[in-house]
Amino acid sequence: MNVLKRLLAIILAISLVIPVFSSLGCESSAPKTAKDYNNRGIVYAYKGQYDLAIADYSKAIKLDPQYALTYYNRGITYCDKGQYDLAIADYSKAIELDPQFVLAYNNRGIAYTHKGQYDLAIADCSKAIELEPEDAEAYYNRGIVYDDKGQYDLAIADYSKAIELDPQYAFAYNNRGITYTHKGQYDLAIADCSKAIELDPEDAFAYNNRGMAYAYKGQYDLAIADYSKAIKLDPQYALAYYNRGTTYAYKGQYDLAIADYSKAIELDPQYAAAYNNRGNVYDDKGQYDLAIADYSKAIMLEPEDAFAYFNRGNTYAHKGQYDLAIADYSKAIELDPQYASAYFNRGNTYAHKGQYDLAIADYNKVLQLTTDTELIQWTKERLASLE
Repeated sequence: MNVLKRLLAIILAISLVIPVFSSLGCESSAPKTAKDYNNRGIVYAYKGQYDLAIADYSKAIKLDPQYALTYYNRGITYCDKGQYDLAIADYSKAIELDPQFVLAYNNRGIAYTHKGQYDLAIADCSKAIELEPEDAEAYYNRGIVYDDKGQYDLAIADYSKAIELDPQYAFAYNNRGITYTHKGQYDLAIADCSKAIELDPEDAFAYNNRGMAYAYKGQYDLAIADYSKAIKLDPQYALAYYNRGTTYAYKGQYDLAIADYSKAIELDPQYAAAYNNRGNVYDDKGQYDLAIADYSKAIMLEPEDAFAYFNRGNTYAHKGQYDLAIADYSKAIELDPQYASAYFNRGNTYAHKGQYDLAIADYNKVLQLTTDTELIQWTKERLASLE
């Protein structure tokens, strides 16, 4: 069986501080003061004109180097642009100028999360909570970090605290539902995503995530209904197409799966997992050359993805191109030395080539690595057949 990978959507809530404007229409009138430039920068940021926003924030800072709020707002804009080091530098300056600036700690934590610096992120969120114990968003954001670290119980505790502080916090229900999904507690996940939907019926993320919980329970029609609703709410939602495609694949509806993976790729041409999974479906349909093309694209986009090499190896084996299959299984093993299935399939391929000693060595490696009872049984049967 081919491995179909899924992704979960986690929303990072970033607050933008908007001071009361001294006058309306600040975008059209010529700014004179640091506050004027800051306020016009906010308008540009809301319009997605980030470079203009940064220019105005920088002018405000030049006029008033002690203006902590402007450093903070420029940090948000850098974060929106994915320039996390610059964002962190600005948040840090805002904190230096105002050590009680709760939102600066909170958002610096978010920037650290984007960079995978989870311990620094937790420290910042915890500082925000220390300064403002009733800040639901700080608990929410720390919950995201704990989830990313695989510390699911701590994540659930933080999301629950955020919900306690703000019972209308739809994002917190949504993300707690994701964490329950990670823990395999699908009914709790469905309940939380359903509450998020109740609070925000237009939230495509919540439908997508509830769909995932249904899919993991094998309730594929309910999953497809939720993914379809997510797509209706957000027709550009590549992840929902991808997940619906995966569910169609589970149901054996391969043409529908291919259509959804293709749409996901159209929306996000760098979507390696969609190429990989579309390759799986082509392989299941016996369209091996199309499968190989998709796996090769996935590998080009993510050269460290052992799954894509493994899957391409399977397709080469199906075509009888055993040397190419062995090369791909070997690469998968190089990338993931604990990949028992890659050893098993490489062993099978060596056996097909009559290289029985190499096959036996791979099968024995499988028995060392895996606790999967089914794979152990298959391996023992293969070993017995070679004795």
